[in-house]
This record gives sequence, C-alpha cells and structure tokens, in this order.
Amino acid sequence: MIISGITQRILFSPIDEGADTLLILSGYATPNMVSWFMKTLRERKMKPIDIKLIVGMTPYDGLSISAHEGFKELYEKNYGLHISRFQCSYMFDFPVHSNLYIWTRKDTPIAAFTGSMNFMQNSFLSGRKELAEICDPTDALVYFNEIEKNSIVCNYNGLENYIVLKPQHVILDEDGIPQTSFSGKGIDQITLSLLSKNGETGAKSGLNWGQRTKRNKNQAYIHLPRKIAESGFFPLQKQHFTAETDDGHTLILRVEQENDKAITTPLSNAQLGEYFRYRLGLANGAYVWKQDLLNYGRTDVAFYKIDSEEFYMDFSVHTEI
Repeated sequence: MIISGITQRILFSPIDEGADTLLILSGYATPNMVSWFMKTLRERKMKPIDIKLIVGMTPYDGLSISAHEGFKELYEKNYGLHISRFQCSYMFDFPVHSNLYIWTRKDTPIAAFTGSMNFMQNSFLSGRKELAEICDPTDALVYFNEIEKNSIVCNYNGLENYIVLKPQHVILDEDGIPQTSFSGKGIDQITLSLLSKNGETGAKSGLNWGQRTKRNKNQAYIHLPRKIAESGFFPLQKQHFTAETDDGHTLILRVEQENDKAITTPLSNAQLGEYFRYRLGLANGAYVWKQDLLNYGRTDVAFYKIDSEEFYMDFSVHTEI
C-alpha cells in the first residue's frame, strides 16, 4: 500500500528505472493534468516517454467541450525532448471507473499501480489524501488492452456521435459556442492590462517578451499584479488551468515567474504570443505596439472564473458584460 509520495512513485520514479511509456486508464482526467505532467518532465530534464490516456467515465458523464478541446490541442503534437508522443481516447461503449497506471519498457510491462487517483491535479498536487496499490503489470496491461478496444481517439471525426460533449458553464451556449454577451452573475471576473506601467507595451516584456536575442519572438506573457496573484483568483504553485477564449480556442495556462507575476502558456511560451498576434492581425514574431491594440479596439483582456481550473478569456471588442 502506498499512502505517501504517490506523485513521485507513480509518475516519475519508473522513468529512472528505465520505463519509456506510461499507459493511463482513469475514470476522470483533465488536459491541465496532462499539460502539468509534460511541463514537469521537461523541467526535470527526464528522458522522453510516450503517454497514452484513456478517459473512462465519458459514456456516463459525457465530457465538457473545454476539456475535449484541451485534449485535442495536446494530442500527438511534437513536444521535443521530453515527450515522444501523447495520445488520448475516450470510452464510448460502457463506462470504466478504474484508475490504472502502467509503465512499460520496449512494450514490456515493468510496473503498474491502481488506486483512488484520477489523472487530475487535485489528486496528485493538492495534498488530498489518496491511496495506491502496486498491481501485477502483466495482468494490468491485459486489462488495459481489452478496455482500449472500446475507446475512441479524441480527434476522431464525428466523435460527437459517440460521446456527449457539453458546455461546462453559462458562458458557452447549448451548442458549445462562446456567447458574445452574458450577465456574469455569480461569476468572478478580473481584467488585466496588456500595457506596462508607462502606458505602452513592454519593449521586452508582456506581449513582446520574445523580442530578445536568441528568443522566439512570439514568446509572451500577461502581467499579473501581485494583489490579484495573492487573491486566489488563479491557481498558483505551477498548477495548470484551461481558458476557453471568446473566439472558440482553448489555451492551457500557468502562473509563473518570480512573485507569480506572469500568465504563460507553459508548454510553449510562444503560443500565447502567436494567439494575440493572430487576434491583432499581426505577423508571427511582429513587435506589438500600443497602437496595434488601439487599432484592434482594446488594451486589456478579461478572465472569468468558472471553477478552480476552468476560465473564460475574453479579448473581444464591443462585448457587453
């Protein structure tokens, strides 16, 4: 029985023992947890692994549109050194509430764990009490392979015919489209400026963070004032969260840097800059001037808190709140 050090024991130690693939079957999972795991592997400079995730309870509960879009965003992208490949699929025929973590080396199972831990940040990062057991890796792999036969990959064309995709909150309408106006009653909201203290865009900060030597010029962050960082509005301690944008995109974000002063896209700091340059009609890598924001129609961005890991990011013009 494992009652302490579960995160290290299950998610990281097997890599040091030679494992190269992690197979996860989890009743519930979030793209934020996947993103956190990938980023942590990179920060720890661990050897590259493959990750395959099956989300088990989708036939019973469906899946939020934001979670689905987050998984699709992460699916089989090129992550460079520390992730060879990420794959994700959903159960569609019958629900599975099992939680199973299987490590293999060259397709041979070498370690497996089961327990109460869903593949979510509140299971592995929150300090919540969880319980795990070591199980037979060969038997676990047989079980996983049988379950996988009744799953469907997350980017399957026509997936909505098999899985109920549903809005998670009032900001998305019944078709999953971000609403252009809403009352916001009961929804916490903050607005963050995209300008620096001098009223201009930062020369080498904010949306122009990448305008430095030997940097990707799209690198960017949104400045987070200390008062807001300390308010509890955004998750801290390097936890990842998802933002559904007003134009229907999904961004996985994290608060980082000294004094929690920046909101970034942790798997690629350039992703946030690419997004804002696209919205502003600028070329990739272009310097962002204050006039570009004024021409667009706003110099700030609003965040609405849906829950501890889900947000709505509004950069629309002429939106009535």
